[in-house]
Amino acid sequence: MSEKVYKTMKNTGGFSIAMGIVILVAGLVVGIGSIISGAFLLKRKSDITF
Repeated sequence: MSEKVYKTMKNTGGFSIAMGIVILVAGLVVGIGSIISGAFLLKRKSDITF
């Protein structure tokens, strides 16, 4: 009985670590993309008219 609990905890822990890595990578990609877009906007600031 206790083996099932440990196996479930191991699987849940592995899944949590994997999801944490995925979220970390996604956050880095979005952050870098935002910085690059902002740099393009600042570079072409004089061309923007309202």
